[in-house]
Amino acid sequence: MQKLTDVGENLVNGIASRYGLSYGAVVHMLVAVNNGGSSMAQFNCPELGGSGQWMRGGMTMVGDMFNNSLKTTVNNLCNELAGVLANNQMFPVIPAGTPGSNQWWPAELGSPFSSGAQNNNRYAIFPNRLAVELNGQVSVYDTLNHNIGGVSQQQSGSQTLTFSSQFGNISTLSLPLISGPGAPTPAQTNFAQPNKFKQNPPAPQNIQAANNSDSNTNNTNYDVNQTLDLLSKLAQLRDAGALSEDEFNTKKAQLLSRI
Repeated sequence: MQKLTDVGENLVNGIASRYGLSYGAVVHMLVAVNNGGSSMAQFNCPELGGSGQWMRGGMTMVGDMFNNSLKTTVNNLCNELAGVLANNQMFPVIPAGTPGSNQWWPAELGSPFSSGAQNNNRYAIFPNRLAVELNGQVSVYDTLNHNIGGVSQQQSGSQTLTFSSQFGNISTLSLPLISGPGAPTPAQTNFAQPNKFKQNPPAPQNIQAANNSDSNTNNTNYDVNQTLDLLSKLAQLRDAGALSEDEFNTKKAQLLSRI
């Protein structure tokens, strides 16, 4: 459970007593309101009807959609929690760039131009980068040529966020993962080991031929790797809806003809 300051503990206990809720339920709602920047909250609290959403000055939704009394309770509770967050240090100060901090993303990303939360996720959008926090673990994605404008609303409990871009909706699963759980580890350098058997140098007349052969092999490998990289990016554009299947196949054939 989220740790609170002494002031936060006292305020939460008082609110829980007045609303007839458990301490844990109020902390859950406090974290949800805090993750939503004190203007919105997405929560899943059994004592408050399960899954629901709150937006300051907007519509409040609860699991029991016809229970107006419960909606009023959630709206009043979230408004009060937003107030105590604005005027009190409810959570211990955590250094920026560490999980649990209000600035939870890697410090080198700077300041996001958009951030928010949905379900159990927090997200922050930067130029060419997207940071997502889930259960205290932060993943950073390359947004490629997508101009991400915000998160698409989801009513399910999915662990995957979907964002809107100029190409339509784009899932984090389709973006290259730069760092975080599941990211590929950098290849380790294998230092050359001394040969146990000394080989005779090639005859002088064969040196130029060997060099030409190595050069041709390197160029071929470069062309193949470059083509495969371009094919991968074309597939991402097709999946994002930027290319039709016919356009993709035409470009694919052109690229493969280079090999």
